[in-house]
Amino acid sequence: MTKEKTEKSKDFTELLRENGLKVTSPRLRVLNEITHKKAAISQPDLEKIVGRDIDRVTLYRILSSFEEKGIVHKIFDLNGTATYAMCTSNCTENHHHDQHVHFICSVCNSVYCLDEVSLPKITLPRHFALHSLAINAVGLCANCQKEN
Repeated sequence: MTKEKTEKSKDFTELLRENGLKVTSPRLRVLNEITHKKAAISQPDLEKIVGRDIDRVTLYRILSSFEEKGIVHKIFDLNGTATYAMCTSNCTENHHHDQHVHFICSVCNSVYCLDEVSLPKITLPRHFALHSLAINAVGLCANCQKEN
């Protein structure tokens, strides 16, 4: 195991413990796969990668618990498929603060979190409470632009 992999594994172990989750090989594997992707990843794509080691129901439960604890957030692609990305803010149980623009490529359907893009300030009518804000931008990602 490389030094980088060992350090990530320790970080993931701490992350799981901080969120009251048992440290298991399947959970560590899913975290490793999600963090190695530049774009958000769907459950079906994760299943293709880890399917020999983690069954569909276990994978679903892992993703649900990660989302519930604020470890990952869910973004829907253009086909309505849920994709998952690591939370980059201090998200907590059932309260996500990852409010940033998501870029969805209209060709390859990849979903990217654009943390560096500022969201506009939203002023709501009286007696409305904002819990989350999602803005999706649709266009061509860098890879698809190169191919066209």
